Amino acid sequence: MKKPSLLAIFLTVFVDLVGFGIVLPLLPTYAHSFGASGLVVGALMASYSAMQFLFAPLWGAWSDRVGRRPVLLISIGGNVASYALFAVASTMQGSLALGLILASRIFAGICGANITVAQAYIADITPPQDRSKRMGLIGMAFGLGFIIGPALAILGQKLFGKVGPGALASAICAVNFGLALFRLPESRQPGSAPAAARGRLAHLSHVFRQPTLGLLVVVFFLATFGFTCFETTLGLLIARNFQLSDAASHNTNAFLFSFAGIIGAFVQAGPIGRLVKKLGEPRLIAASLIIFGIGLAPMPWIRGHTALDWRALIATGAGSWWLLLGFVALIAIGSGLTRPPLFGLVSTLSPENERGLTLGVTQSAGSLARIFGPLFAGAFFDQHPAWPYVTCAVIAVLTGVVAWHRLVGRVRLPSVAPNAA
Repeated sequence: MKKPSLLAIFLTVFVDLVGFGIVLPLLPTYAHSFGASGLVVGALMASYSAMQFLFAPLWGAWSDRVGRRPVLLISIGGNVASYALFAVASTMQGSLALGLILASRIFAGICGANITVAQAYIADITPPQDRSKRMGLIGMAFGLGFIIGPALAILGQKLFGKVGPGALASAICAVNFGLALFRLPESRQPGSAPAAARGRLAHLSHVFRQPTLGLLVVVFFLATFGFTCFETTLGLLIARNFQLSDAASHNTNAFLFSFAGIIGAFVQAGPIGRLVKKLGEPRLIAASLIIFGIGLAPMPWIRGHTALDWRALIATGAGSWWLLLGFVALIAIGSGLTRPPLFGLVSTLSPENERGLTLGVTQSAGSLARIFGPLFAGAFFDQHPAWPYVTCAVIAVLTGVVAWHRLVGRVRLPSVAPNAA
């Protein structure tokens, strides 16, 4: 039997996220072209996160019982079908197309909850002291997937028209299935005793009865909530504060998200290991939230009158763009430094036979934040553009302070690594 491979699980997650990144940017425009209202577009976007909220704990708990590999294979196979359905929907018209797109997003959300299982796989094969560093690989895969995916979506459209992106995503996931089938062995030790079967509410109450784990779940919810508010309103804020046309706003928004994605991927691939060793997970989690809040708070007051391009950045008067890029970088750094130590700590504090379940509950909290965050951000932005930014900045800083008070010096990590490779 092959030895569990960190590279194999990274490639599995990365290829999965490339497929996701191909379809996601096209979803609003495709739906709108089929006659969808803004509410319907919002429902299509939210359906994916809603399914992740429901299914992440179930995938995690199931992988605790039957193993990580079969759950990953089934979910990756499901992704092949979901993106194929999206490709078929792109050839339809009207309500039928919208119905098929909704079905594809629901199916993709169910299968996309397998990130929990990938995190459990990494925890299975990694000593506790290295888990936060290696959890950064998941974040790196997210960042790279969102950078490469949209570029492939453009290529798919040019080569094959509307059907191209969905077909390309399905094909990439099919390659991923083959990769996982032949290169991804089981990570759970034979004979590991699974956790007792529980219902969904029992899953949640069981995790929250463990105070430190419950706190980490709440911290992840609030951190994700703040970042989704930023994601939802950044394009609107840039268009308003820099007086940009629709086309310029779209291009600028894409550039800023790619910029943030590159920084986030770098942080989670490089410095995270050294920072964990120097500060420890509790201090790093608290500090990352404060950095995120500091980056978020000034955003609504950065204004300019020039479109973003490299000539503007080196020209006199382009200081507002440099300032904006600096605060976006802080947001990306703060967000990038939160996830790996948090999931490393969750995996280490969880009993071995409940690791997938606990990681699933934590991921589920993030999915819940991705449902409510955009609704909150949109409603508050309509009242005043500064409200979602200031509110989420205050929440982030206060959460960081509470995390410092409740975690630093109080969390004791085990010194022996179960199942470490």
